[in-house]
Amino acid sequence: MRSLYVRVLIVTLYTIVICSFLGFYIANSYYHGVLKTYHDTKMFKAANTIATHIKKYPDSMGDYLKNTAALGYQLYVHDSEGNDLFYGGDFRKFDLSHRIRDSVLAGSEYHGIAELPHKPFVASYFENRLSNTVGISVKAGSERYALFLRHDTRLQFDELQIFFVLMFAFTVLFSIPYFLISTRYLVQPIIRLTEATKRIIQGDFNLRLPTNRRDEIGQLATHFQKMAVQLESSDKSKKEFVANVSHEIHSPLASIQGFADSLLSEDLDKDQIRHYATIIGQETRQLAALSRQLLLLSTLDNGREAVEKVAYPLQPQLRRTLQLLEWQLAEKEIAVRMMIPGKTLIHGDEVLLMQVWSNLLTNAVKYIPKGRSIDIRASREEGYCQVVISDTGDGIREDRLPLLFDRFYRGDTARKRGDGSTGLGLSIVQKIVHLHGGLIEVESEGGVGTIFRISIPD
Repeated sequence: MRSLYVRVLIVTLYTIVICSFLGFYIANSYYHGVLKTYHDTKMFKAANTIATHIKKYPDSMGDYLKNTAALGYQLYVHDSEGNDLFYGGDFRKFDLSHRIRDSVLAGSEYHGIAELPHKPFVASYFENRLSNTVGISVKAGSERYALFLRHDTRLQFDELQIFFVLMFAFTVLFSIPYFLISTRYLVQPIIRLTEATKRIIQGDFNLRLPTNRRDEIGQLATHFQKMAVQLESSDKSKKEFVANVSHEIHSPLASIQGFADSLLSEDLDKDQIRHYATIIGQETRQLAALSRQLLLLSTLDNGREAVEKVAYPLQPQLRRTLQLLEWQLAEKEIAVRMMIPGKTLIHGDEVLLMQVWSNLLTNAVKYIPKGRSIDIRASREEGYCQVVISDTGDGIREDRLPLLFDRFYRGDTARKRGDGSTGLGLSIVQKIVHLHGGLIEVESEGGVGTIFRISIPD
């Protein structure tokens, strides 16, 4: 299997070769479409200059043509007796027909440069053949000649040939190591990302990647490192969650096991048996509540709980929630004041939001002192419905507010496990509100009370 390093190198070289061919093809097409006619016209001007001079000085025709050839031209002269004279470099191919030579000798013009066929991958300008010339009739005294002329490209480019060969050779020589280094520069960060992926699979999230680069690879490395941090945080949270669940399950199970073993003792009286059985029942209900809330939280985390949003009146739902807490409210003599207009509508999942109000109000009833009060208000703002649940309890310490929605967090560390609390209620509330695209905020002041604000968008 080819590595990415080899693939990038091959693609780079392949691109250079293809682009070179395309560039040559376009340049050659431009020569045939635009420059060929211009070149033909320029050669005719030179041929006319030569013909004028020969006509004026016929005796010096031979020397003049030799000097002209030395200036960078290839010349071919054909006379009426069938003699052929060449000046300058040799033509590689003698492909001019007798008909063309006789026609030029008779006074016609020959535009071989302009009429040369287009060959896509052949440089027509450098075609060293007799047909790639211009022809003109020349009169020297009483004699008439057919003169054919073209640039001697070998003579013109002889000085530059070594320069271009060396330039091409050194370009290739320096390009290969440059391509190797530049390709490694491009591929190395990806190799490091691959190694980082392997480390993440093994549980190592402590990564150092080239995030100082400003290109796409630098952005990828930055996002990858952020992902590693989030994965580390998520992995840590999962481990803590498993540890907390294990602890929460272990404690009631240990109690149940201990008291169940105690019930096997034969010297227990009825009061002790009833007491142990009561504790076992409480711990069993605690485990049942914990399992239900863990299942709900897992369902919400995995997105399996579809949020079916509908618009429904808020006031009746909150009244039903208070009715479920009626005996706790009466027992603790807690006054409840609810100010919600009867036409207030909220847009959300009725079942899930019922869980939100139930958890918040249950906490308020459970943890505020006897004889205090709970206030419930709701208002419609532009684009959302805001519900405010406040109490006149002892409040929550400021340093504990950021931890309030953490799973298994209990604000009152002195509380006993038997009070029915699992430490998951507010985590569930926050998850449900976020699934609705909403926001939950909490404010608390010692000795004054606590305020929860829930905003649910339409």
